[in-house]
Order: sequence, then C-alpha cells, then structure tokens
Amino acid sequence: MDLIRDVAEIVGGSAEKLRKVNLFETPRFFSDVYVLLPGQSQASHVHAASDKVYFVLSGTGTIRVGSVSSPVREGHAVFCPAGSEHGIENTGAKDLRALVFMAPHPKPPAS
Repeated sequence: MDLIRDVAEIVGGSAEKLRKVNLFETPRFFSDVYVLLPGQSQASHVHAASDKVYFVLSGTGTIRVGSVSSPVREGHAVFCPAGSEHGIENTGAKDLRALVFMAPHPKPPAS
C-alpha cells in the first residue's frame, strides 16, 4: 500500500455517476476522494455502525445529515455519525471534490 497519495492529481468526474477514488483501505477504515460534476449527487443512505467524515477539497455543494441540509465549500468538514442518513450534492458550477473517511470499515476488504 502506498503511504503517500497526491490528492491534487484526482480531478475530473464521470458523467454516469459520482467518481470515487480510493486512497487508503484497511479492515478498520477507508478513505476516498469523491468527485461530483455540477448537478450530481450521492443518494441519501445510512451506515448503521460506521461514522463518516466529508472534507470539501474544492467546489460547493450541500450535505445532508439526518434532516439537516447545509451548504458547504472548500475547507468545510462534516461529521455523519453512525446511523444518520446522509448524502452530498454538487450545487455549484464547478466540480466538487471531497475527501471521505469512514470507520469502522462497513465492508472490510478481503485479506
């Protein structure tokens, strides 16, 4: 496993769905970069036993946690506690890039 990844190199999305690029993954956690094109969103969903953090690297959007929707921009970090419904949407004119951490890993990779 690479110990250092250049997140700045992860640019450009996919017209079909939000792009997820895995940075690091262990049986205990994972970290991805999500790239959402303008207008794209991640459907609201729940992880019963895992906490998630979104850190906005660039762009603007809205993040839903439970019944609360909040505008977000570069530099914002959002905590989604286990059991809370959550999702992200790009409401801006440029790509939205977010660093995502989740622990414990909801589906640990095979050893």
